[in-house]
Amino acid sequence: RNGQRAGLLDRLSYQGSSFPEVVCGAPSIYLDFARSKLDAKIGVAAQNCYKVAKGAFTGEISPAMIKDCGVGWVILGHSERRHVFGESDELIGQKVAHALESGLGVIACIGEKLDEREAGITEKVVFEQTKVIADNVKDWSKVVLAYEPVWAIGTGKTASPQQAQEVHDKLRQWIKANVSEAVASSVRIIYGGSVTGATCKELASQKDVDGFLVGGASLKPEFVEIINAKA
Repeated sequence: RNGQRAGLLDRLSYQGSSFPEVVCGAPSIYLDFARSKLDAKIGVAAQNCYKVAKGAFTGEISPAMIKDCGVGWVILGHSERRHVFGESDELIGQKVAHALESGLGVIACIGEKLDEREAGITEKVVFEQTKVIADNVKDWSKVVLAYEPVWAIGTGKTASPQQAQEVHDKLRQWIKANVSEAVASSVRIIYGGSVTGATCKELASQKDVDGFLVGGASLKPEFVEIINAKA
């Protein structure tokens, strides 16, 4: 389970049929194994990467290394990277820029902590996080935003469908005002935070929830229900 994540991004056309785009986020030492074992229609993502191509950065992995494994995605800015490992908005922005320049797709995570939601500053927090990401993006077709309220990750608590929709809608409005209307209408904004087979249908029914970033439930049979939630 440690570090295992799977993101359902959206539906795409695959071999003439509509198929949910599924990306498995595997720990770095299993990237090659995951890519070799999974069906080609399922993508694979690294859970992190560094901001430069090479150098004396013991223990880090670069986008070039990730691509060497045949992997096309990377998750950046996850709350555990921010709040456990102390990654700053600035560092995450630099990672986003380098990953995109290297040809990887980026699943960029944003989200507020419980005290920030209770203080009424959710929008301020997620807008600041999104701005640093947006400042480092040239091609939005390679970017998926993942809204994960920190208080709902691994806690069993899930933002209500209305809470998720409210933040997703506000994010889309921010992108429209600060990036472009075209990007606002096309960018995929997915929700993460204790998504389960029991909660996915109602969450998926929300207008601005385009898919999910799934943690523990991705290792259970109910993951199939989550994949098909927007069917």
